[in-house]
Amino acid sequence: LVVGFQVDNQELELAVLHESLDQVGVVERQIMPLMIRMLDGLERFIGLDVPFLLDERLGRVERLRVLMERADVTLAEKFRRLTEAFQIENDFGRTIEIYKDTLDLAGATLEVNVLRLGRIGLYYQTNDASATGMWDADSGAWVPLTGGRDRAEVRRGIRIARKLVAPDLLLLPVPAPEVAP
Repeated sequence: LVVGFQVDNQELELAVLHESLDQVGVVERQIMPLMIRMLDGLERFIGLDVPFLLDERLGRVERLRVLMERADVTLAEKFRRLTEAFQIENDFGRTIEIYKDTLDLAGATLEVNVLRLGRIGLYYQTNDASATGMWDADSGAWVPLTGGRDRAEVRRGIRIARKLVAPDLLLLPVPAPEVAP
């Protein structure tokens, strides 16, 4: 009697496992289109965002597109890499960073330090502080900041990003927030 009960329970458990395995196939077929839509959304987000480190960020998206096509990479690894890319983009919103770049401004090519304040402000300044400016999302271009105070604040922001001075309040112009199209 006990053996028959055990066999019945094992057969029931086996049926549940077979049903679960069938569902795994369904989930796998549904998750890939979801991940492609997530990747498309990430690419659109980067295109609408403040244009910092574009080569790096768009390169990450392109590498993910190539990865999604590979049959030798597990679905779990693809999903892990995709969520990692989202986390990197999320981290950009709450960090301050400085990096070197070359900008074409008023017909001249300048080597500048670019200061990124989260996603709210993107500023540039030459090493000698002779040229300072900010990204203007409305015009889609870099605009000069001519005030002495703005120049000093960008310089201080660069020093903060390099961890040469303690974090402090920066009094810089920031663009007004708006709803993305």
